[in-house]
Amino acid sequence: MPVDFHLSPAEEGIRTAAAAFAAGPLKDAKKMYMKYQHPTERFQATRPIYHQAVAGGLIKGQIPPHLGGSGGSLTEAAILVEEMYSVEPAASLTIFSTGLGLTPMNLTGKPEHREFLAPFLSREGEPLASMVFSEPGGVANYLEEGAPGLNTTATLEGDEWVLNGEKIWATNSAGWDFEGADLQCVVCRTTTPSGQTPSDAIMILLVTRADIKRNASGAFTVLRHISTAGHTACSGPHIKYTNLRVPAKNVLCPPGTGAAVVSGAFDCTAVLVGAMSVGIMRAAFDAALAFAKGDNRRGASELLTRQAVADLLSGIKMQTEACRALTWKAAHCLQNGPGDYNARRELALATKIYCSDACTKAVTDAINLVGITAYDADQPFADLLNTAMVLPIFDGGNVGIRRRHMQDLMLAKEYDPWASTYGHCQ
Repeated sequence: MPVDFHLSPAEEGIRTAAAAFAAGPLKDAKKMYMKYQHPTERFQATRPIYHQAVAGGLIKGQIPPHLGGSGGSLTEAAILVEEMYSVEPAASLTIFSTGLGLTPMNLTGKPEHREFLAPFLSREGEPLASMVFSEPGGVANYLEEGAPGLNTTATLEGDEWVLNGEKIWATNSAGWDFEGADLQCVVCRTTTPSGQTPSDAIMILLVTRADIKRNASGAFTVLRHISTAGHTACSGPHIKYTNLRVPAKNVLCPPGTGAAVVSGAFDCTAVLVGAMSVGIMRAAFDAALAFAKGDNRRGASELLTRQAVADLLSGIKMQTEACRALTWKAAHCLQNGPGDYNARRELALATKIYCSDACTKAVTDAINLVGITAYDADQPFADLLNTAMVLPIFDGGNVGIRRRHMQDLMLAKEYDPWASTYGHCQ
């Protein structure tokens, strides 16, 4: 059988390095940033950790070798994400969101845009990248016929594109000082599309710090910093572009080609949300297991001898293992097959939906196992639940986007439900 869950030497090396980073810089991150009350201060407090991530190659490692990076397979990325998320989700999300911000460039792979990657290849400083997509009011139906589409527009004036509109929830988009990330991949629509369908207007513009500085004051502004229930040391503010001018060379995806790249980027991150979910489930299981073995609730034996407790723990463990297996399969399949791209993509979508939904249930089961003690803020369970609750609704909400994409795939006449496992039937 071609199925083998033994980690390769490269995969084991990734896991070992990720575990070391988690046990080192990430271990006490929360104690450090929770000294601050405001989310902007908490985010900025993680900058030294991010610096260590850059120096350690965690940013360069999210760029493929053909573009000068040291990135490996999507399976290796999933292993990395799980290890780090099981210890410290907030600081980890900032690191991996730079990876998402670079994904459109990874997918297009255009040599003329290599200059934009230079800060992320140097292993110096703290460069942030952001994929700037979501907007106030949502984007679930932005490609629907007859709908207004994205509010963020780009107009060609001479040899410059003029950007206007508002965005929200784009992690890292404002940078460390809230004057703009080092690189933003801004999803927008041209005001002069060549075709009639909504996707004909979608493009991606690259916006750098240098571009923002060349513009008049107020061309890029932060309208509001958002205080979130989980990931409390991340930054994904409400931002606005007002006649922000960028050179024509900053077009990453011309009109009509942007939507496919957006979809491809979020197909990759769908798998990584599965890994995030496994990391959180793993942390919940470990904490619940330690409690069940170390507490008896005034009984004659440890809680784990109680059938109800053992049933809850075994359920969490099985769900964690199942989600990890699905995540690894989806990661391998998306890059290697079998099946055509739609078949492989379906497995990525299923991973995001199934694992994120399972994660919230697993953490809730852990809380029910522990009982009222789980309500103590010194216990990890409230933080785990606050982190888990966003997984089904960010990175393309399960109900509004991810399940709808699966629905579209199943509606196709050529749909083959098992192609991602066995290849297409002849």
